[in-house]
Amino acid sequence: MRAARLGDRLAARLFAAQALVVGVGALTLVLVAVVIAPGLYRDRIHGMMGQMSSEMTGSLDHALAATLVPALAIAVAAALLASLAVSWFVTRRLTQPVTQMAAVAGRIAGGDYTARVPASRLGVEFATLDHAFNRMATVLQDTERRRQELLADLAHELRTPIATVDSFLEGIEDGVVPASTDTWQTLRAQTSRMLRLVDDVNRVSRAEERSVDLRPQPVRVAAIVDEATRAAGPAFADKEVTLRVEADRAAPAVRADPDRLREILDNLLGNALRHTPPGGTVTVTVAARPREVDILVTDTGEGITAEHLPRLFDRFYRADPSRSRDSGGSGIGLTIARALARAHGGSLRVASDGPGRGATFTLTLPTPS
Repeated sequence: MRAARLGDRLAARLFAAQALVVGVGALTLVLVAVVIAPGLYRDRIHGMMGQMSSEMTGSLDHALAATLVPALAIAVAAALLASLAVSWFVTRRLTQPVTQMAAVAGRIAGGDYTARVPASRLGVEFATLDHAFNRMATVLQDTERRRQELLADLAHELRTPIATVDSFLEGIEDGVVPASTDTWQTLRAQTSRMLRLVDDVNRVSRAEERSVDLRPQPVRVAAIVDEATRAAGPAFADKEVTLRVEADRAAPAVRADPDRLREILDNLLGNALRHTPPGGTVTVTVAARPREVDILVTDTGEGITAEHLPRLFDRFYRADPSRSRDSGGSGIGLTIARALARAHGGSLRVASDGPGRGATFTLTLPTPS
């Protein structure tokens, strides 16, 4: 209702402005015709008929006035009516998208993030405005969805440590659990776990909202891969997993934040190491394609079933629910890696032929055109 009143007021102002323009134009036309037309008419007659008497000149002026004034009045009236009708139509047509946008904005402000403005079909400028508004609504909808998911994830993940702390405190109060060093260590571990969970949620939220502080610069992917594999080498050696690098040294540079790129690779290498048994192999490959560079992390480990592939990048999701958080990771490393890849304008995908057949994570980054 408020949007309709806003549209009516806007339409009235636009129509009044256009009516003023039309009125000024009509008045100008009348003044020019009255002032200039008689003189032009007399000059034309004198040029055709020569010198005339004052009586004949007066008669011609009277005839001109008798003809010009009614014709001019009819023409001006018709022009005014036609112009005002067209102005009213155009005004209503222009204010309709504004009214619709105000109504949709009100719905979004009220919590309906599915509301969208229909196409106005009023040219490129309005189409651009419609598209920008709907994109804003989509971003708000995604933000609200992520907020709700984060709250649900956090509540779910905090339930276990809170229950553990509560049970220990109750046991201490009842004298069932001794207030020993082991008890305090357990309580401290659970509170540390909760702090880590909160930090995890904050990190993944910032990454998904693309609010991370990226400092892009030209980066040679092979050099970053060498740094990441060199740092991860001791952990792979301790587990007796072979780590190999097959990098195309001629691959073009990408524009990326080297620290964030290392963070992606560290997450991928850590995930591959967790899921590859001793004696297995993890291979990091760098391959150049037109306008893109691929970084593939391939392992010979446990593999992933088809049902788990679509959800592997979800927050706190673990393909093997029997794994604990300590042994199976926090469940957000891959989520952060994919969010960082998207923040760079790239993508992160996963493929696996099934259990026991390993998995391949492919990070794709665009090259400067």
